[in-house]
Amino acid sequence: MDLVVNGHNVFIIVIVTFLASLILVPIVKKIAIHINAMDEPNERKIHKVPMPRLGGLAIFLAFLLGYILYGDVSTQMLSILIGGFLLILVGIVDDINPVKARYKLIAQIIAATIVVLYGELYFTNVTLLGFNIYFNEFWGSLTSIIFIVAITNAINLIDGLDGLAAGISSIYFLTIAIIAFILNRIGGLDVIISLIMLGSTLGFLFHNFPPAKIFMGDTGSLFLGFMISIIALLGYKVTTFTSLIVPIIILAIPIFDTVFAILRRLLKGQNIGVADKEHFHHQLLKMKYSPTKSILIIYAIDIAFAAVSIFYILGDNQIAIAIYVILMILLLFVILKTDILFEHKKKNEITDKVVVRLATDIKHNKKKKNKKGRKKR
Repeated sequence: MDLVVNGHNVFIIVIVTFLASLILVPIVKKIAIHINAMDEPNERKIHKVPMPRLGGLAIFLAFLLGYILYGDVSTQMLSILIGGFLLILVGIVDDINPVKARYKLIAQIIAATIVVLYGELYFTNVTLLGFNIYFNEFWGSLTSIIFIVAITNAINLIDGLDGLAAGISSIYFLTIAIIAFILNRIGGLDVIISLIMLGSTLGFLFHNFPPAKIFMGDTGSLFLGFMISIIALLGYKVTTFTSLIVPIIILAIPIFDTVFAILRRLLKGQNIGVADKEHFHHQLLKMKYSPTKSILIIYAIDIAFAAVSIFYILGDNQIAIAIYVILMILLLFVILKTDILFEHKKKNEITDKVVVRLATDIKHNKKKKNKKGRKKR
């Protein structure tokens, strides 16, 4: 099989966008420092010194170059560019001076609506776990907007450790491209976008892998999440994959982490938008793994989920199920042994305090009885 998309070799597409991003990141870093788009350390964050943000701008500019060189003009692509550009603008503002969560959510909804209505990119039906659900235009559009916003936020939420969001996104883009080539469905817009995004994200990851020299900021995490959701919609529409379970499996870590974050905060009676230090990568750090080892562990798990999706596409369900069961057992272990959902340490501390209090009361009562016994004598 010729590794050619839109008349261009796939390796050339990835290498050119990789080099563009690699070169652009140091330039963007200087701009971030100049305009004070800095991430200041605090008790919740891992880094100890101020770090330049805005790295997502380099990813976006490299993506634009890749599209100009290798993409085709279409209404659908124009809607994606408009939506992406809107999120980049919001991200830049947020990286300089934090924007309230509700305003960022409104921007995400607008960007998603542009793609769904103007680009006419929405679900007409969804196949998930053997069930086939059909939508009319209204419900298909609404479901698609919710899907885009949900995935965008999932990627935004996991961007808490050097190289995490960029690495998971790169694995996603690569997996989608591999699936397309396996199925010989390389003519879709989802494939060319995946390859361009793969190169652009890897170029940034070179500077963001621990110890990071720059952060992507919301400029990057919002744009990456948006493009990941768009590729999932495109892939489903042009049947690169026939079930929505495929992109969901590849995105298992950000999806699970987001679900756990929401449940954890609800159980604590907190607002679901409140930031904390109980995400999956925080749990690995608590287990005394270094940032680099933590990232590599998450990459390995994410690659395993990606392998499940590939075996599923190939029809080798036995291997896919075997890997999936192992991953679910690992997930259960994480829930039971870490504070990702429940605060085990606090529960243990409370139990210890109760035991100590009871022991103290027992000793105190014994002393009282002994004193009474002596008085009677």
